[in-house]
Amino acid sequence: MKPAPAVAEVRVAVRDLLAEAHPVDRIAVAVSGGADSLALAAAAQHVGAKMDLRVDGLIVDHGLQEGSASTAAWAADQLTALGLADVRVLRVVVDGPGGVEAAARRARYTALREAAGDTWVFLGHTRDDQAETVLLGLGRGSGPRSIAGMRPLDHPWARPLLGLARTTTVAACAALGLKPWQDPHNLDPRFTRVRLRTEVLPLLEDVLQGGVAAALARTGAQLRDDLAALDELATDAYQRAAGGDGLAVSELTPLPAAVRRRVLRTWLIKAGVAELTDAHLRAVDELISGWHGQRGIGLPGGLVARRAHGRLSCEGPET
Repeated sequence: MKPAPAVAEVRVAVRDLLAEAHPVDRIAVAVSGGADSLALAAAAQHVGAKMDLRVDGLIVDHGLQEGSASTAAWAADQLTALGLADVRVLRVVVDGPGGVEAAARRARYTALREAAGDTWVFLGHTRDDQAETVLLGLGRGSGPRSIAGMRPLDHPWARPLLGLARTTTVAACAALGLKPWQDPHNLDPRFTRVRLRTEVLPLLEDVLQGGVAAALARTGAQLRDDLAALDELATDAYQRAAGGDGLAVSELTPLPAAVRRRVLRTWLIKAGVAELTDAHLRAVDELISGWHGQRGIGLPGGLVARRAHGRLSCEGPET
Protein backbone atom coordinates (compact mmCIF):
# COMPACT_ATOMS: atom_id res chain seq x y z
CA MET A 1 0.00 0.00 0.00
CA LYS A 2 1.38 3.37 -1.02
CA PRO A 3 1.92 5.95 1.73
CA ALA A 4 0.00 9.21 1.68
CA PRO A 5 1.65 11.82 -0.60
CA ALA A 6 2.78 13.97 2.33
CA VAL A 7 4.33 10.97 4.09
CA ALA A 8 6.15 10.01 0.89
CA GLU A 9 7.47 13.55 0.42
CA VAL A 10 8.99 13.63 3.89
CA ARG A 11 10.56 10.19 3.46
CA VAL A 12 12.09 11.14 0.11
CA ALA A 13 13.53 14.33 1.62
CA VAL A 14 15.17 12.35 4.42
CA ARG A 15 16.54 9.70 2.06
CA ASP A 16 17.94 12.31 -0.34
CA LEU A 17 19.79 14.19 2.40
CA LEU A 18 21.21 10.98 3.87
CA ALA A 19 22.66 10.24 0.44
CA GLU A 20 24.60 13.55 0.62
CA ALA A 21 25.90 13.00 4.15
CA HIS A 22 29.00 10.95 4.85
CA PRO A 23 28.22 7.28 5.51
CA VAL A 24 26.84 6.86 9.01
CA ASP A 25 25.37 4.04 11.03
CA ARG A 26 23.45 6.26 13.46
CA ILE A 27 21.62 9.58 13.43
CA ALA A 28 19.67 11.50 16.05
CA VAL A 29 16.44 13.40 15.48
CA ALA A 30 15.66 16.47 17.59
CA VAL A 31 11.97 16.43 18.44
CA SER A 32 9.92 19.17 20.03
CA GLY A 33 6.64 17.29 19.70
CA GLY A 34 5.40 19.59 16.93
CA ALA A 35 4.29 18.42 13.49
CA ASP A 36 7.60 19.18 11.75
CA SER A 37 9.82 17.16 14.07
CA LEU A 38 7.31 14.32 14.55
CA ALA A 39 6.90 13.85 10.81
CA LEU A 40 10.69 13.95 10.47
CA ALA A 41 11.19 11.34 13.20
CA ALA A 42 8.66 9.00 11.61
CA ALA A 43 10.28 9.36 8.19
CA ALA A 44 13.80 8.94 9.59
CA GLN A 45 12.79 5.74 11.37
CA HIS A 46 11.15 4.35 8.23
CA VAL A 47 14.13 5.18 6.01
CA GLY A 48 16.61 4.10 8.68
CA ALA A 49 15.02 0.67 8.99
CA LYS A 50 15.56 0.08 5.27
CA MET A 51 19.18 1.27 5.45
CA ASP A 52 20.14 -0.58 8.65
CA LEU A 53 20.57 2.84 10.25
CA ARG A 54 19.99 3.40 13.94
CA VAL A 55 17.76 6.39 14.69
CA ASP A 56 17.75 7.98 18.15
CA GLY A 57 15.39 10.64 19.46
CA LEU A 58 16.40 13.71 21.47
CA ILE A 59 13.82 15.90 23.19
CA VAL A 60 14.83 19.15 24.87
CA ASP A 61 12.80 20.26 27.88
CA HIS A 62 13.47 23.98 28.31
CA GLY A 63 11.39 24.16 31.47
CA LEU A 64 9.83 27.44 30.32
CA GLN A 65 6.20 26.35 30.56
CA GLU A 66 4.16 24.69 33.24
CA GLY A 67 3.91 21.00 32.51
CA SER A 68 6.91 20.99 30.16
CA ALA A 69 8.18 17.73 31.67
CA SER A 70 4.86 16.03 30.91
CA THR A 71 4.92 17.36 27.35
CA ALA A 72 8.46 16.05 26.86
CA ALA A 73 7.47 12.64 28.25
CA TRP A 74 4.47 12.55 25.93
CA ALA A 75 6.69 13.29 22.92
CA ALA A 76 9.12 10.59 24.09
CA ASP A 77 6.29 8.06 24.23
CA GLN A 78 5.40 8.82 20.61
CA LEU A 79 9.00 8.33 19.50
CA THR A 80 9.24 5.05 21.37
CA ALA A 81 6.03 3.91 19.68
CA LEU A 82 7.55 4.79 16.31
CA GLY A 83 10.45 2.45 17.10
CA LEU A 84 13.34 4.86 17.60
CA ALA A 85 16.26 3.11 19.24
CA ASP A 86 17.20 5.42 22.11
CA VAL A 87 14.85 8.19 23.19
CA ARG A 88 16.16 10.74 25.69
CA VAL A 89 14.74 13.88 27.29
CA LEU A 90 17.38 16.58 27.79
CA ARG A 91 16.54 19.08 30.51
CA VAL A 92 18.27 22.44 30.15
CA VAL A 93 18.49 25.73 32.02
CA VAL A 94 17.61 28.77 29.92
CA ASP A 95 19.54 31.86 30.95
CA GLY A 96 22.08 34.35 29.68
CA PRO A 97 22.00 37.44 27.45
CA GLY A 98 19.86 38.14 24.40
CA GLY A 99 16.36 37.42 25.69
CA VAL A 100 14.43 34.18 26.11
CA GLU A 101 14.49 33.20 22.40
CA ALA A 102 18.25 33.48 22.07
CA ALA A 103 18.96 31.87 25.45
CA ALA A 104 16.65 28.94 24.73
CA ARG A 105 18.28 28.43 21.33
CA ARG A 106 21.76 28.37 22.86
CA ALA A 107 20.73 25.92 25.56
CA ARG A 108 18.94 23.68 23.07
CA TYR A 109 21.75 23.44 20.55
CA THR A 110 24.38 22.92 23.23
CA ALA A 111 22.39 20.06 24.76
CA LEU A 112 21.72 18.43 21.38
CA ARG A 113 25.36 18.66 20.32
CA GLU A 114 26.60 17.11 23.56
CA ALA A 115 24.00 14.32 23.53
CA ALA A 116 24.52 13.36 19.89
CA GLY A 117 28.30 13.12 20.00
CA ASP A 118 29.83 13.02 16.53
CA THR A 119 26.73 11.95 14.61
CA TRP A 120 24.27 14.03 12.58
CA VAL A 121 21.38 15.68 14.40
CA PHE A 122 18.34 15.95 12.12
CA LEU A 123 16.25 19.09 12.64
CA GLY A 124 12.69 19.67 11.46
CA HIS A 125 13.13 23.10 9.89
CA THR A 126 10.84 23.53 6.88
CA ARG A 127 10.69 25.92 3.93
CA ASP A 128 8.56 28.24 6.09
CA ASP A 129 11.29 28.36 8.75
CA GLN A 130 13.83 29.09 6.02
CA ALA A 131 11.71 31.98 4.72
CA GLU A 132 11.49 33.44 8.23
CA THR A 133 15.27 33.13 8.65
CA VAL A 134 15.99 34.87 5.34
CA LEU A 135 13.49 37.65 6.08
CA LEU A 136 14.90 38.14 9.58
CA GLY A 137 18.44 38.42 8.22
CA LEU A 138 17.30 40.88 5.57
CA GLY A 139 15.51 43.05 8.12
CA ARG A 140 18.51 43.15 10.43
CA GLY A 141 20.94 43.99 7.64
CA SER A 142 23.32 41.32 8.91
CA GLY A 143 24.89 40.49 5.57
CA PRO A 144 24.55 37.88 2.82
CA ARG A 145 25.54 34.94 5.02
CA SER A 146 22.53 35.61 7.24
CA ILE A 147 20.20 36.17 4.29
CA ALA A 148 21.42 32.88 2.80
CA GLY A 149 19.53 31.12 5.59
CA MET A 150 20.10 27.64 6.92
CA ARG A 151 22.18 25.03 5.09
CA PRO A 152 20.76 21.52 4.63
CA LEU A 153 24.04 20.03 5.93
CA ASP A 154 26.06 21.97 8.48
CA HIS A 155 27.62 19.38 10.75
CA PRO A 156 26.31 18.26 13.13
CA TRP A 157 23.03 19.73 11.92
CA ALA A 158 21.03 18.16 9.08
CA ARG A 159 17.84 19.78 7.77
CA PRO A 160 16.15 17.56 5.19
CA LEU A 161 12.80 19.41 5.18
CA LEU A 162 13.97 22.83 3.96
CA GLY A 163 12.28 22.21 0.63
CA LEU A 164 8.91 21.23 2.13
CA ALA A 165 6.09 23.43 3.36
CA ARG A 166 4.90 23.26 6.95
CA THR A 167 1.51 22.09 5.66
CA THR A 168 3.20 18.94 4.34
CA THR A 169 4.44 17.89 7.77
CA VAL A 170 1.01 18.55 9.28
CA ALA A 171 -0.58 16.37 6.60
CA ALA A 172 2.04 13.65 7.14
CA CYS A 173 1.29 13.51 10.86
CA ALA A 174 -2.43 13.30 10.18
CA ALA A 175 -1.92 10.44 7.72
CA LEU A 176 0.26 8.56 10.22
CA GLY A 177 -2.09 9.11 13.15
CA LEU A 178 0.48 11.18 15.05
CA LYS A 179 -0.75 13.91 17.37
CA PRO A 180 1.54 16.95 17.31
CA TRP A 181 1.86 19.26 20.29
CA GLN A 182 0.83 22.87 19.73
CA ASP A 183 3.45 25.01 21.49
CA PRO A 184 1.79 28.12 22.98
CA HIS A 185 5.03 30.03 22.37
CA ASN A 186 4.42 29.64 18.64
CA LEU A 187 1.48 32.02 18.99
CA ASP A 188 3.04 34.45 21.45
CA PRO A 189 3.60 37.84 19.75
CA ARG A 190 6.39 38.68 22.21
CA PHE A 191 8.67 36.58 20.02
CA THR A 192 9.99 38.10 16.79
CA ARG A 193 9.65 34.92 14.75
CA VAL A 194 6.01 34.55 15.78
CA ARG A 195 5.18 37.99 14.44
CA LEU A 196 7.05 37.22 11.23
CA ARG A 197 5.08 33.99 10.89
CA THR A 198 1.65 35.30 11.80
CA GLU A 199 1.76 38.93 10.64
CA VAL A 200 4.57 39.82 8.24
CA LEU A 201 4.68 36.79 5.94
CA PRO A 202 0.88 36.54 5.54
CA LEU A 203 0.80 40.25 4.63
CA LEU A 204 3.59 39.77 2.08
CA GLU A 205 1.81 36.75 0.64
CA ASP A 206 -1.34 38.85 0.27
CA VAL A 207 0.35 41.93 -1.22
CA LEU A 208 2.59 39.95 -3.60
CA GLN A 209 -0.15 37.44 -4.45
CA GLY A 210 1.45 34.35 -3.03
CA GLY A 211 4.67 32.40 -3.35
CA VAL A 212 6.68 34.60 -0.99
CA ALA A 213 7.89 31.84 1.36
CA ALA A 214 9.10 29.74 -1.56
CA ALA A 215 10.74 32.76 -3.20
CA LEU A 216 12.60 33.69 -0.01
CA ALA A 217 13.82 30.12 0.37
CA ARG A 218 15.02 30.11 -3.26
CA THR A 219 16.83 33.39 -2.68
CA GLY A 220 18.62 31.86 0.29
CA ALA A 221 19.67 28.84 -1.78
CA GLN A 222 21.02 31.07 -4.57
CA LEU A 223 23.01 33.12 -2.08
CA ARG A 224 24.48 29.97 -0.53
CA ASP A 225 25.82 28.96 -3.94
CA ASP A 226 27.37 32.41 -4.40
CA LEU A 227 28.87 32.39 -0.93
CA ALA A 228 30.38 28.96 -1.47
CA ALA A 229 32.11 30.20 -4.62
CA LEU A 230 33.44 33.31 -2.86
CA ASP A 231 34.63 31.23 0.09
CA GLU A 232 36.57 28.94 -2.24
CA LEU A 233 38.27 31.91 -3.91
CA ALA A 234 39.08 33.38 -0.50
CA THR A 235 40.62 30.13 0.71
CA ASP A 236 42.99 30.07 -2.25
CA ALA A 237 43.85 33.76 -1.75
CA TYR A 238 44.52 33.28 1.95
CA GLN A 239 46.96 30.47 1.24
CA ARG A 240 48.86 32.71 -1.18
CA ALA A 241 48.92 35.74 1.13
CA ALA A 242 49.53 34.13 4.51
CA GLY A 243 52.96 33.85 6.04
CA GLY A 244 54.52 33.49 9.46
CA ASP A 245 54.44 37.23 10.04
CA GLY A 246 51.06 38.17 8.61
CA LEU A 247 49.56 38.76 5.17
CA ALA A 248 51.24 40.01 2.01
CA VAL A 249 49.49 43.22 0.91
CA SER A 250 50.54 42.65 -2.70
CA GLU A 251 48.44 39.49 -2.82
CA LEU A 252 45.41 41.21 -1.31
CA THR A 253 45.33 44.52 -3.24
CA PRO A 254 44.04 43.16 -6.58
CA LEU A 255 41.30 41.05 -4.99
CA PRO A 256 37.62 42.03 -5.20
CA ALA A 257 36.46 43.49 -1.89
CA ALA A 258 34.15 40.54 -1.15
CA VAL A 259 37.03 38.07 -1.48
CA ARG A 260 39.57 40.28 0.30
CA ARG A 261 37.36 40.74 3.36
CA ARG A 262 36.83 37.01 3.59
CA VAL A 263 40.60 36.55 3.65
CA LEU A 264 40.89 39.18 6.36
CA ARG A 265 38.10 37.58 8.41
CA THR A 266 39.81 34.19 8.30
CA TRP A 267 43.16 35.71 9.22
CA LEU A 268 41.82 37.83 12.10
CA ILE A 269 39.87 34.96 13.61
CA LYS A 270 42.97 32.74 13.44
CA ALA A 271 44.90 35.56 15.12
CA GLY A 272 42.50 35.40 18.08
CA VAL A 273 40.20 38.36 17.41
CA ALA A 274 36.94 37.65 19.21
CA GLU A 275 33.55 39.21 18.38
CA LEU A 276 34.75 40.50 15.03
CA THR A 277 32.19 42.92 13.54
CA ASP A 278 31.69 44.26 10.03
CA ALA A 279 32.96 47.65 11.22
CA HIS A 280 36.22 46.06 12.45
CA LEU A 281 36.61 44.20 9.18
CA ARG A 282 36.10 47.29 7.04
CA ALA A 283 38.52 49.29 9.16
CA VAL A 284 41.25 46.67 8.67
CA ASP A 285 40.41 46.54 4.97
CA GLU A 286 41.21 50.27 4.80
CA LEU A 287 44.82 49.36 5.56
CA ILE A 288 44.81 47.83 2.07
CA SER A 289 42.23 49.67 -0.02
CA GLY A 290 42.68 53.12 1.55
CA TRP A 291 46.29 53.07 2.72
CA HIS A 292 47.85 56.47 3.46
CA GLY A 293 50.22 55.57 6.28
CA GLN A 294 47.58 55.49 9.01
CA ARG A 295 48.06 54.00 12.45
CA GLY A 296 46.98 50.49 13.44
CA ILE A 297 43.37 49.44 13.97
CA GLY A 298 42.33 48.49 17.50
CA LEU A 299 40.45 45.20 17.69
CA PRO A 300 38.68 43.21 20.42
CA GLY A 301 40.94 41.32 22.79
CA GLY A 302 43.50 44.10 22.93
CA LEU A 303 44.89 43.26 19.48
CA VAL A 304 45.95 45.76 16.83
CA ALA A 305 46.12 45.25 13.06
CA ARG A 306 48.96 47.17 11.40
CA ARG A 307 50.53 47.59 8.01
CA ALA A 308 54.28 47.85 7.65
CA HIS A 309 56.80 46.92 4.95
CA GLY A 310 54.10 45.58 2.64
CA ARG A 311 52.58 43.20 5.18
CA LEU A 312 49.67 43.17 7.61
CA SER A 313 50.27 42.01 11.17
CA CYS A 314 47.94 41.45 14.09
CA GLU A 315 49.43 41.57 17.56
CA GLY A 316 49.23 43.28 20.93
CA PRO A 317 49.47 47.08 21.30
CA GLU A 318 52.84 48.73 21.08
CA THR A 319 54.50 49.32 24.42
